[in-house]
Amino acid sequence: MPSLVPRITRRQLILGASATALLARPLTAGAAAPARLVAEKRVLEVDGKPAPVLSLDPGAARFTRGEGFAVRLENALDEPTLVHWHGLTPPSAQDGTPELSQPVLPPGRSYDYDFALTRSGTFWMHSHAGFQRSKLLAAPLIVADPEDKARDEQEIVIFLMDFSFRAPEEILAGLAGGHGMMHGAMGGMDHSHMHHETMPGMDHAQHRGMAGDMPMGLDLNDIDFDAYLANDRTLADPEVVRVDGGGRVRLRIINGASATNYWIELGALAGELVAVDGDPVLPVKDTRFPLAMAQRLDLRIALPPGQGAWPILALREGAAERSGVMLATKDAAIAKIAPVGESPTRPITPDLEARLRAASPLVPRPPDRTLVADLTGDMMSFVWGINGKAYGEDTPLHARRGERVELVMRNRTMMSHPMHLHGHHFQVVGIDDRRFSGAVRDTVLVPAMGSVVVAFDAENPGKWAFHCHNEYHMMAGMMTSLQYA
Repeated sequence: MPSLVPRITRRQLILGASATALLARPLTAGAAAPARLVAEKRVLEVDGKPAPVLSLDPGAARFTRGEGFAVRLENALDEPTLVHWHGLTPPSAQDGTPELSQPVLPPGRSYDYDFALTRSGTFWMHSHAGFQRSKLLAAPLIVADPEDKARDEQEIVIFLMDFSFRAPEEILAGLAGGHGMMHGAMGGMDHSHMHHETMPGMDHAQHRGMAGDMPMGLDLNDIDFDAYLANDRTLADPEVVRVDGGGRVRLRIINGASATNYWIELGALAGELVAVDGDPVLPVKDTRFPLAMAQRLDLRIALPPGQGAWPILALREGAAERSGVMLATKDAAIAKIAPVGESPTRPITPDLEARLRAASPLVPRPPDRTLVADLTGDMMSFVWGINGKAYGEDTPLHARRGERVELVMRNRTMMSHPMHLHGHHFQVVGIDDRRFSGAVRDTVLVPAMGSVVVAFDAENPGKWAFHCHNEYHMMAGMMTSLQYA
C-alpha cells in the first residue's frame, strides 16, 4: 500500500531498513480515502536561529511501483499553493503546474490525485507556486521497486536544500536591480568577498569566474545563502545515521536546492552510482559525483567492517561551503566537520554525463521532430529566457503524440542551467558535437556556452512545463511549455 511517511521529527528523512520506527505508523491510502498531504507553515531551527518556513506534512512519501498514487493535497497555508510530482508522469491535469495543468489551490481547499505509478525510483515533490520551493515547501517522494525488498541493504534518503533568512522575493528584486551576486541576510552580513577577491578592472562576472579552475568570464552562483541543509540540518549539528560496519547502504540523494549545485563527496568510501533521476544506469564507481539542482543520485556503498564514522558531504559548486550527514556505527566517535572547507570546489562539467549509459535506453529510432531551445540571458541584468523570450511572452514548443522528438538545448549564457521537462523522461544523446547513448533523466545540466541534445517519445499528451530549475532563473523568465498538437 502507498504511504505518506509521518514526520516523527522535523528532521527525520531516513527511509527503508534504517527507519523501522518511522514507518511503524504510516498513513495509508485506501480505495475510499486517499492519503493526506498538507501544505503548512512550520518553524525550522537553522544554526540556533528560528526560521519560519513552509512544509509538506508528512515530510516524505513512499510508494511501490504498480500502486496507484492516491493523494489528497490540502492547503493549510494562508496563500494559494500547488505541488508538482517531480519525475512522475501523471496525466497533464494532475501535474501540479499553475496555469498549464491546474489552477492554484486556494487556502482551505484540497485536490485529489489518482494515477498509476508505472516506474520506480528516487523522485521528489515541491511547490510550483511562486517562491514556495525556496521557502522549503518540498519533500522526498520514493517509489520503490518490489524487488528492492530482497536486497540486503540499508536505504537512506538525503534531501539537500539551500536557505536564506532573506525573503526570496527580496533577493530576486536585488538581482533584477543589477546588484550582481546577492547574499544571505544573517545579521546583515555581506559575504561578497568570502570566496573571491576582485582584481582591479575586473567586473563581478569575471571575479566569480576565478572560483576553482573555472575559465575566466563564466558564472557559478547567483546567491550566497545563509545555510546549506541536509535533511533540514547544517554541519553544526548534522544528522547521524546509525549503520552496521561491513553492511551495505543505498543512498538516495536529492538536490532540492533553489539555486545551488553540489558535489557529493564520499571521502574514504567508494560509491557505485546505479541510478540518476530515478532511472537505472550502468554502474559507475567513484568517490565524488556532481549533482545539479533537481537531479537525484542513487549510490550503493559497501561499508568497511568494524566501528567507524563516515561523512557524506554535499560541497557547494565553486565555493567552500558544505553540508551533509554522518554515517556511524553504534559506538563510533563522531568528529566535528566545519561547514566551510579550506578551498572552493571546481565547477561541474559534463564529464560524468558523457560517461553515463542507461540500463534501459530508448529503442533506436530517427527523430520525427527536432525542437530547439536557446537558453538566453545574463546574470548582471538578471533577465533570462528561452529562445530570447521570458515566460508569458514565450512561444511554446510543439509535438504530436507518437513522435520521437529531439530537443536541442543551446546555452547562450555564461552560466549553466539545469533544464527540466515535466511529464516525460528523456535520454541524453549529445553534448556539444559528441553524440552518444547516455542516461535517461528528467533534468539535465546544460553547461555554459555549451549544448545538450535529448530524445524522448511524445506519449503523454497535454501541456507541460519546460524550465530551468534554478528557481530564480525560472521566476525571471527561463520557462516555456511543450504542448501537444
